[in-house]
Order: sequence, then C-alpha cells, then structure tokens
Amino acid sequence: MRTLETRCCIAGGGPAGMMLGLLLARAGVDVVVLEKHADFLRDFRGDTIHPSTLEVMHQLGLLDEFLALPHQEIRELTGIVGGERLQIADFSHLPVRCPFIALMPQWDFLDFLARHARRHPGFALHMSTGVGDLLYQDGRVAGVRATAPDGPLEIRADLIVGADGRDSTVRAAARLPVKILGAPMDVLWFRLPKRAGVTSGVLGRIEAGRIFVMLDRGDYWQCGFVIAKGTLEDIRARGLEAFRADVARLVGAPVESGVLRDWNEVKLLTVRVDHLTTWFRPSLLCIGDAAHAMSPVGGVGINLAIQDAVAAANVLAAPLRARGVGLDDLARVQRRRAWPTRVTQGIQVLVQNRVVRRVLESRRPVRPALAVRLLGRYPRLRRLPGRLVGLGVRPERLRV
Repeated sequence: MRTLETRCCIAGGGPAGMMLGLLLARAGVDVVVLEKHADFLRDFRGDTIHPSTLEVMHQLGLLDEFLALPHQEIRELTGIVGGERLQIADFSHLPVRCPFIALMPQWDFLDFLARHARRHPGFALHMSTGVGDLLYQDGRVAGVRATAPDGPLEIRADLIVGADGRDSTVRAAARLPVKILGAPMDVLWFRLPKRAGVTSGVLGRIEAGRIFVMLDRGDYWQCGFVIAKGTLEDIRARGLEAFRADVARLVGAPVESGVLRDWNEVKLLTVRVDHLTTWFRPSLLCIGDAAHAMSPVGGVGINLAIQDAVAAANVLAAPLRARGVGLDDLARVQRRRAWPTRVTQGIQVLVQNRVVRRVLESRRPVRPALAVRLLGRYPRLRRLPGRLVGLGVRPERLRV
C-alpha cells in the first residue's frame, strides 16, 4: 500500500474542495485533493457563479481570465408566475466588480480552479481516488484510506477536510451529528436543445402544481422540473408522452422529436436540507455540502461552499504552515460560517413551505403573492433579494 504525507488532505474536488485546495497551496501549505470521479463532467451540479464568488476570483487576480471562459450573465432574475412575467431580483446595484450571476458549467469552473492550483508546487490533485475510511492515531484523526486507480492508498495529514458533498464519507466516518430540516420536493433534471424557442431572460416558471427552471448552457438548456417528493413513480406511470406534454406547456414550445424519448434522459436529483451541529473533530473539519446540504432555492449552494472555503483558508493557513491546527481553530471556522448557513437555510425552508409546497399541491390557477407583486412593481425592492442571492449572508474576503 502506498503512503503519502501532506499538511492537509481534502476529500472532494467540488467547489469547496477545489477552492480550499487552491487557497491553501497559494498560501504555502502542502495540500492533497482527492476526487473520486475521473473528471468533473457531471450535469447535476450548480452552474450559477454568484457575485460573491466572482469577487473572490477578483481578489485572486483571476477574474479577467475566468470571465474569458464561455458564460452567460444574468443581471436580474425574472420569472413567470401564473402566466404573469415578473422581475424578482436585481443585481445591478451590488457593491462588487461583477454585479451579475455568471452561468457557467461547473466542470469549466472546477477545471479552471484545478489548473491554477497546479501552478503551486505544494498542490496535488488525485482523480479517480475515493476516500474509504479514516485513519486514527492516539485518538485523533491522522489521515484517510483511499482507493486509487493503482490500488489502495493511505494519506497521512495534519488536517482532513471533508468537502465530499451531501453524501459525505468523511462526515459519516467521523460520526458528526446531523440536523435534518427536510424538503418537500425533488427535481427532475434533463436537457432541451436551444432551438426549443425559449428566451434567456426567463429563468423559471410557476403554475398550478408545476415549477420549472432553465439554466443556459450555451447550445442547450439544462432544465429542472420540480416535483413533490415521492411522486416520481406516479409521474412515470402517467407515461413519457404526458411528461413531454407538461414540459412543452411550461417551455411554451413543442418538444422536438428525438428529445425526451427515454426516461434514461431524465435524472432524479434528490433534495435534502440539513446541517451538522458540530463541523469538526480533532484534526478533521467538514465544509460545503458535507457540512450543510442546501435546498436548490436561490441556487446559492455552490457560493455558500466557496465562502466556507475562503473562511477556512483565512483561519487555517497559518496554523497549517506551523503544523499546529487545534480544536479552537476548527471551532473558529464553524463559528464564522454556521450563522450564515442557518440564516440561509431558514430562508430556504420558509420558501419551500410557504411557496414550493403550496404550488406543488395546488390544483387552482396560481397568482403571484403580494410580496412578489411588490417586487415587480417597485424596482428598488428588488435589490434586497438581489443582495441575498448575489452576496448572501456574511460574504467572506480573502485574507491569505
């Protein structure tokens, strides 16, 4: 069995793991990132790069190069509620260099972070390498066991970071306590070609029993069809043609022949909302979805994960260089990020219960709520949801 030694081992090459790996390597810390997949090419990742994340890219001096990648820019959020087109959020007044959401496939974002992280001599990324269990020494986490393409691998490190998503192996192995908040919906995820005839200004549509979201991926739409949790089999029982008819009505254009001809083209994204009550053990920390699985409401999960990574790097870079990460350091990270997590999830759960659940259960025509109508009528009010979605609660500034 091969053995590696490093200062920090990060399980998971998603937004939190890759950003933390880049920031620590940039700060002079030896770091190994383990990603269980062979590449970053998966459809079911968040594609919204919010102004808070773009501000971090600016602080890294990478913004211009990053924005040279293919992307679309959204400066306001618009939805169709009960047939009425409404503007909901305005990002143009945010005090940042990029007052817009950049829509970019997450694999491009992660490839970009990996490419720049590799420029630092202390960084190593191991693809197709999944964590299996934790290693302990003298009652402390001392490393991980992993499976690599060439066989078993042990990585010993001063700190293990679980950034391996909502089904985190690290948090399960560490037996960290989880508080489950629940979600009334799941999402069916599929592609539609651009020639389906939809304009890019509309991100979502809400009507009785249906919520539909579209993300611009350049030459096609990545579509999210929100369904009540546990109803997938009922939808399948109605048949694929009935599903295609629902999609066509929501899109406002016929679904072309050859599109959605097989249920294998439709993937289920199971929605969970939870958070750890304690994010750490001696020599171990969880961040991102491993610490708090977010609802898709607002599309803020990737950006909250990035903020976790920035906060962790700010707090832990110096102790890692000195090989002296203690429980107080790990607790500082949790204290910094737990409050914005709770506030954000509280808003998401409120929207889930007051809006999403009611819409999915409704059989009558949906009318915009008074608050939504006020947003559509008074442009200045749209700055508040713009700030909550665009910057979030307690955006971090890079200090390392």
